[in-house]
Amino acid sequence: MARHSKSATFAQAPTEDKQFDERVVSINRVARVVKGGRRFRFQALVVLGDHNGRVGVGVSKGADVSAAVNKATEVAKKSLTTLSLYRGTLTHEVTAKVGGSKILILPAAPGTGLIAGGVVRSILEVAGIENALSKSLGSTNRINSAYATLKALGSMQPASKWQTRQTPLQPKAKSAVKK
Repeated sequence: MARHSKSATFAQAPTEDKQFDERVVSINRVARVVKGGRRFRFQALVVLGDHNGRVGVGVSKGADVSAAVNKATEVAKKSLTTLSLYRGTLTHEVTAKVGGSKILILPAAPGTGLIAGGVVRSILEVAGIENALSKSLGSTNRINSAYATLKALGSMQPASKWQTRQTPLQPKAKSAVKK
């Protein structure tokens, strides 16, 4: 009778290949009041991206933190959008407003890095944007800021749709000086 080692008897669970960078931006404890007191649940805000122009945001609630994060991750995977990037930055200046939160994002020169705070920085990092400037105006609610950032990035036009000058510039003729 052949003896098997304990580790050989249990099948190894296949490890899922992580193709997305998943970041938990915030966890809130929310409560509802019932007859016997308060029932607590957790709300999670998750940002998901592949560092190559695809990004999604998900918000969900669960009985415990891990359930909320898992559900929010699934919501984020379903809401993935593809962005048009240009040399590691945005194609042009964008702005968007969701609720009371207004977000302004500007392209930046190479070497500038990400100058952004909070949720906006997380979204830009997982999207793969390396150089950008941003300003959060109005409300700083994390969920509204996340959705406003996604709305702004989604409103970008790709570089292929830029209108360029059709005719070359004509040199200015020197005007005759009257004496």
